[in-house]
Amino acid sequence: MDITPTPLGKRFRGYLPVIVDIETAGFNAKKNPLLEIAAVIVEPDNQGLLQITESHASNINPFNGSELDEAALKFTGIDPFHPFRMAIEEKEALTKLFKPIKNAVKRNECTRAILVGHNPAFDMNFLNAAIERTKHKRSPFHPFSSFDTATLGGLAYGQTVLAKIAKAANLEWDSEKAHSALYDAEQTAKLFCMIVNRWKEMEELSNP
Repeated sequence: MDITPTPLGKRFRGYLPVIVDIETAGFNAKKNPLLEIAAVIVEPDNQGLLQITESHASNINPFNGSELDEAALKFTGIDPFHPFRMAIEEKEALTKLFKPIKNAVKRNECTRAILVGHNPAFDMNFLNAAIERTKHKRSPFHPFSSFDTATLGGLAYGQTVLAKIAKAANLEWDSEKAHSALYDAEQTAKLFCMIVNRWKEMEELSNP
C-alpha cells in the first residue's frame, strides 16, 4: 500500500490520529473492567487521503477486584469468562496495542498519537485508568486531547449517533456486529477518513 512521503506530523499538530473503541463491563473506569479494546491506524495514501492501514484488537480479562455490571454485559453481549474469547491480561493488551501505534507515530514523523473516538471521553477515561492501574509508563497517546466523530458527524452530516451518521454517509452499518470494539473502531475510522478527506477536497476546490 502506497504511503505518501508527506508526514502526518505536519497535518495534525504533530499528532497521529488513532481510532479507539473500548467495550467495558460498566461505566465506572475505576471499578468496572475493560473487556475489549481496538485501535485502528490511519495514514495517507500517495494522494494525501487518509485510509486505514492497520487494525489491532484484544479481548481482556477483568482485572482482580473489578465489578461487573450485568446491564452493561447484557447490552454488549459479552461473556467475560467465555473460553473462546482468548482473553489476555490488561497490561499485556496495552503493550500489544501500543507497539504498532508507536511504530506508526515514528514513521509518520509525529510526536505522539491522539485518540479518535465517538464520544471519546468514555474511551479515554477507561484507557487512562487501565494505564494507571497497570503502571504503564510509555503510552503513545496524548493524555487528554482527542478528536470526536460525534462532533465531526454533526458538522458534516447533521447527525451525532454513530449508526445514523453512517447511514447519512452511505457507510455500511451492521447492528448485529455493533458493540464489538473492532467493528465499531473500524467503522468509526472509515467515517473519520471520509470527513477528513472531504475537508481536504473542499480545500483543494477553494484553492485551485
